[in-house]
Amino acid sequence: MPTLLAITVSPRYEHSTSRKLTELFVEKWRSGHPDGQISDRDLIKTHLPFVDAHWIGGAFTPPEQHSPESAAAIKVSDDFVAELKSADHIVIGTPMYNFSLPAVLKAYIDHIVRVGVTVSSDNVGLLTGKKATIILASGGNFSPGSPVERFNRASDYLRQVLAWIGITDVEIILADRARAGMTGETAVESFGEVVSLAAAA
Repeated sequence: MPTLLAITVSPRYEHSTSRKLTELFVEKWRSGHPDGQISDRDLIKTHLPFVDAHWIGGAFTPPEQHSPESAAAIKVSDDFVAELKSADHIVIGTPMYNFSLPAVLKAYIDHIVRVGVTVSSDNVGLLTGKKATIILASGGNFSPGSPVERFNRASDYLRQVLAWIGITDVEIILADRARAGMTGETAVESFGEVVSLAAAA
């Protein structure tokens, strides 16, 4: 059966543009895949730890050499990777912070990019055959032709890092100027159609 992994990042919840658009995406995806399975990963509720020495010990030593701390640290990563491997389509709804990603999303990425697990030792991505949709909400105007378009570091980074682990079919929906609707409603009206089309694809 088709599977969707929905990753949400914003701490604003009911006032979040990226969350409202991700909810719409999931709703439209579900209607097009009535036999599908959906998994949710809310990074705000996950209380995600940053990569530390224990994590590094877990990632680069055999399991039989893991300390209890390393085993616990790498289990977080193992769980995230298992979710990714089981998904056919991944949707990530995130705000843009200061031209880039929220720290919690970067921490998540650091957990899922692992040599020998999601990328080979000779730099070949191992999570192939998957599709990703990125819903990126921002208060500014970073659309093509905007004077500040080049300051959008988030889009290129997400495309690059997903390709690094083998996910090259990536669509980015830039929900910019979302500041006009501080509760997210304006953005749903403005970007709902493109999100719905992405979910149906």
